[in-house]
Amino acid sequence: MDAITPAELTVFLIRALGSSPAAVVGAPGPGLDDAVAGDESTGVPAGPPGHLARIAAESAPAHAVARAWRAAVASPGDLVAHRVLAEELLAEAAACPGLRDALADAIGGGAAQTGVSVNEIGGSARVYGPTVQARSVSGGIHFHAAGDAPEPQRAPPPRQLLPAPAHFTGREGDLAVLDRMLSAKSDRAHLLVVITGPAGVGKTALATRWLHSVQKDFPDGQMYADLRGHADTGPAAPGEVLGPFLRALGAASVPAEPVEQAALWRSVTAGLRVAVMLDNALTAAQVRPLLPGGADSLVVVTGRRRLTGLSTEGAEFHPLGLLDAQTGVDLLRHGIGHRRVADEPQASREVVALCAGLPLAVCLIAARLAARPRQRVRALADALARDAGPQAVLNLVVEGEMAVRNALDASYAVLGPEAARLYRRLGLLPVRTFDADTAAVAAEEEPDRAETLLDELIEANLVEEVGSDSCRLHDLVRAHAAERAAAAEAARTRNDTVQRVVEWYLWAATEAEKRLTPQQFTLDRTYLQGPPGPPAPFLSDTGAIAWLDRQRLNLMAVIHHAADRGWDDLCWQLVDAAWPLFLRLRHYDLWIEAHGVGLAAARRAGHPAAVRQMLNSGAIGLSAAGRTGEAVTWYEASARAAREAGDFRDEGQALLGLGACSREAGRLEEAAIFLHRAIEVWEGCGYARGGALARIVLGELALAEPGPAGPRRAVELFTHARDTMAAVPDPHDAARAQAFLGRARVRAGDYALGAAQLTEALAAFDASGAAYWQARTLEMLAESVAEHGEGAASRDYYERALALYGSTSPDDAVRVRDRLEGLRSSTPPAGPVAPGP
Repeated sequence: MDAITPAELTVFLIRALGSSPAAVVGAPGPGLDDAVAGDESTGVPAGPPGHLARIAAESAPAHAVARAWRAAVASPGDLVAHRVLAEELLAEAAACPGLRDALADAIGGGAAQTGVSVNEIGGSARVYGPTVQARSVSGGIHFHAAGDAPEPQRAPPPRQLLPAPAHFTGREGDLAVLDRMLSAKSDRAHLLVVITGPAGVGKTALATRWLHSVQKDFPDGQMYADLRGHADTGPAAPGEVLGPFLRALGAASVPAEPVEQAALWRSVTAGLRVAVMLDNALTAAQVRPLLPGGADSLVVVTGRRRLTGLSTEGAEFHPLGLLDAQTGVDLLRHGIGHRRVADEPQASREVVALCAGLPLAVCLIAARLAARPRQRVRALADALARDAGPQAVLNLVVEGEMAVRNALDASYAVLGPEAARLYRRLGLLPVRTFDADTAAVAAEEEPDRAETLLDELIEANLVEEVGSDSCRLHDLVRAHAAERAAAAEAARTRNDTVQRVVEWYLWAATEAEKRLTPQQFTLDRTYLQGPPGPPAPFLSDTGAIAWLDRQRLNLMAVIHHAADRGWDDLCWQLVDAAWPLFLRLRHYDLWIEAHGVGLAAARRAGHPAAVRQMLNSGAIGLSAAGRTGEAVTWYEASARAAREAGDFRDEGQALLGLGACSREAGRLEEAAIFLHRAIEVWEGCGYARGGALARIVLGELALAEPGPAGPRRAVELFTHARDTMAAVPDPHDAARAQAFLGRARVRAGDYALGAAQLTEALAAFDASGAAYWQARTLEMLAESVAEHGEGAASRDYYERALALYGSTSPDDAVRVRDRLEGLRSSTPPAGPVAPGP
């Protein structure tokens, strides 16, 4: 038989779903139009292979076909991708002999028979450094790079835009207007475009489609943020947006104050060409702090209100109207196929009219009809008109609200009972995004089953995929799901659902804390419904820190929600469990915000030990963020409370913190007094680790002294601290003491041993992923080799430290950049270059 082509296999996969290719493929790949041209009535190509017609009426399991269909549409010309999809579909379609046989024939064609070369780099790929793309290579390949120190690799620019809508249609006039705005953009200012219109009119879809079309003009990044202008939880604060934006551009550590965040955002973007989409804005004041610096950026704001206050920022306004009747019918045709619309043109026009020109409503109605291929369009049109009534139809025309509710009701009505229950409960969640684990907890299902139910909701256009393992509900859909929950679920059930999800986050964060900071003193956890069922969503230390980082905004959301619900013990325990997130990744803004909420909750709960825990942990964050005065206030309050309670561990922690703050303020004698008192208190109650922590800070004081006496005393202090931490065991703090010990030995005159100890500490931090301490150790190595006369090696260490500080500590990055510039401008001293660690 003839080999199947990529285009034909795409058509085959689409036909397996039961839709015409034109209805589901927004932008066919090369050859697809020709492949489907053979038979307009069925969409099956007239030419070989003729076996496709044999299986046109058959269907595979819905979830397998859906996955194959989505991926085929995403890459219609990729033969390798199609072979993999076909193999997967074949494995899962045992109940469909015709489909299995046809797929076996299709797979048998192979790349060799088609003559297609698959040595290809996709359009979205990024290649860093010297690269060879070749089918085969004979002989050797040699790369020659100029310079004796490579530039540190930068992370790829962020690509945060939502996926371009698959069924986008019409709006050519709107797209042309936006293109003209960009063409007329001044070189002296960024372009601010404000797209406004009623709910469901397609503002987000239009902005997303246009930004994808111009993304090549903004190579430094495309940013996206949902400002939640009409969400029940309230609009997003500037810090919720600026923190993720700054971290995406490399500044993982951001200031705690919103004004400082906005200033840093303008500084970071001043020389960049970035496109920023601010979705669902409520007011002009919400948008202003998020505008980037410089003249080369593009900002697109969408909102239901007119946002005329942005005219003072030079905004260009584009009100978005409803779809006209023909465009609405075209959109419906994309969803349900040409034949059904052609068979019932009047009913199709009535359905579109009842949707009031709202693309969201049309898409949801199309999804409902596609799920019922035997239902007549007339039946749905009559049902919508009957249920709505004259007054509801009037409201639909004016406000565009009832069409969405009716469409959502119709989509909800055809869900299976388990998917419907999950849909209702997702509408109750306090988090903005969710994965299969969260859905499983909400629905009281196993994760695998929850993932299947999520697939059903995604196919019904009720849930959006916003990442490889992350989903969300549109604001209107979330409100509808919550309404359905209020109607179908008892108040106790709704309360238990939310509480169960909050406790799941507490349990998972606590499991991460046990892995990452096992030596950290933690208070007991209290679960009102018992520990959650699913296993922890990570299997390693690196997986645990990655999960905490990925879920940081959801953790903040459940912390606030627990406080709002009066679940005070859950609230402060969530803050306590997130300690590794704050300690390792140093998101200072979130650190301080969370501990402010947690401290208030602990006080309301009447839990003195929790109050002291919040004071001490929060003070560490305040001090690290440079807010030393506030940190001292928190430490002093903790010290007083600890003395009153006779808690020597907490008192020692407060004294250590006061010593560190005094050192930062330059009051070195006062710092030493606090630190010696901390050692006395801690060792008096047998807490050796605490004494070691205080000795590390004392060692830093000694190391800063001029002359040889201070470094020699520092060697003794750091040695004692390292050995104590190793015995606890506390690998992270043992590595910190080892790094300082290596630096002290170099200062004391033993360069070889000191450099070796620094290198050993660096390896420990590399293994644990502690980026900030990798940078600190590299900086100490740079200082040490420079003092030993090895300028080239010093520059290399500084460059590596700078690359890490850029994503962990902007203040340290500025200091290291200044030192590096000083080295580059001076003549490097002669001498051998030390090998890197």
